[in-house]
Amino acid sequence: QVQLVESGGGLVQAGGSLRLSCTASGTIFSINTMGWYRQAPGKQRDLVALIASGRTNYADSVKGRFTISRDNAKNTVYLQMSSLKPEDTGVYYCNAAGVYTGTHYYTDDYWGQGTQVTVSS
Repeated sequence: QVQLVESGGGLVQAGGSLRLSCTASGTIFSINTMGWYRQAPGKQRDLVALIASGRTNYADSVKGRFTISRDNAKNTVYLQMSSLKPEDTGVYYCNAAGVYTGTHYYTDDYWGQGTQVTVSS
């Protein structure tokens, strides 16, 4: 069983910055892909950024403003958000996929509980 715990959300003014963190715990030898998704009120959950094997992928709306990184030794993924806009407001969810326990490889998606980010204009 893998658990993800996010932190770092909050209220910030437009133009400001926030850093989100997400740590995975459980029987983990390695994680293939980690990422961040966000869900605005009344909308679907959308990809923000992914990182796997050192490669990153970003939603067009956040390119140049957000940076995803990870510390594999700590099973932690970060999202540095800069130049925040009101449209970045939403609940940010951490995701982990492709977990290797050392004996088994699980293709399941694991999700955190979400952390609220609110950007005021």
